[in-house]
Amino acid sequence: GKYRDNMRDFWRGEERTLGELAFRFTGSSDLYATNGRRPYASVNFVTTHDGFTLADLVSYNEKHNQANGEENRDGESHNRSWNCGVEGPTDDPAVLALRARQRRNFLATLLLSQGIPMLLHGDEIGRTQGGNNNAYCQDSEVSWLDWEHADQELLAFVRDLVALRRAHPIFRRRRYFHGRNVRGSRVGDIDWLRPDGDEMTEGDWNAPFARSLGVFLNGQALEGVDERGERRTDESFLILINAHAEPVPWKLPGKEWAPSWREILDTTHGTLDLEDGTVRQASEVVTLAPRSLRVLIEGKG
Repeated sequence: GKYRDNMRDFWRGEERTLGELAFRFTGSSDLYATNGRRPYASVNFVTTHDGFTLADLVSYNEKHNQANGEENRDGESHNRSWNCGVEGPTDDPAVLALRARQRRNFLATLLLSQGIPMLLHGDEIGRTQGGNNNAYCQDSEVSWLDWEHADQELLAFVRDLVALRRAHPIFRRRRYFHGRNVRGSRVGDIDWLRPDGDEMTEGDWNAPFARSLGVFLNGQALEGVDERGERRTDESFLILINAHAEPVPWKLPGKEWAPSWREILDTTHGTLDLEDGTVRQASEVVTLAPRSLRVLIEGKG
């Protein structure tokens, strides 16, 4: 529940959410590490069988449970949802584009977080319950899966995200990050970055206006050995997150982190480009679109 609430608040633009976002994104060590549990003790979800579907989470500010016969009194009234400017169905292309991007933001954050991702069946094809957040009593089109109108682009996006997670153990760490530098370098097993390319300070975490964050995941800092008894390693990743309503110029970190980066995901688009993404140089300035997430993988030169 803490993961769900924080992710919903962060992506709808609530203040002072960055600090908790860091805990939830890295497996909630504040909840599980003290008694010896590992990151996979954290079951992460944004939506579940109770409440809004993902499509409705970005389309409704209020529940619409009139069909349940309880005069809309049933169901949760505080959903931490945001309709992106219009309540319910709309033909406005700008609103529809924002809703699609928000769905991808939630899905990307979920599948790139440490821990076990839990995906509500139907969210991967854009299932809606028409704003009903308590459909337990509905054996009707409200609760059925509409395969005929499945969002095939969203399904492909989720499929690629799952493949990315499965291919890279950096997203499935067996132990929590330590925040320590690796082998005497300046670079840590995880580093938290500001839009100016510098590392986050204590004051940055608590700034009420702060809604942007960079996360460096060091593929050379994995622990343990693989099935062949060799030290586990992976490529390093840079995840740039912007929940502002405006674009944010972002300076990539210096060469200590990587000499270059290749963009493989941008939630302003509905696809992942694992082979031919744009190459960016260390310290290059890129622009993050409003309410978007971008993933880069380390380059080789």
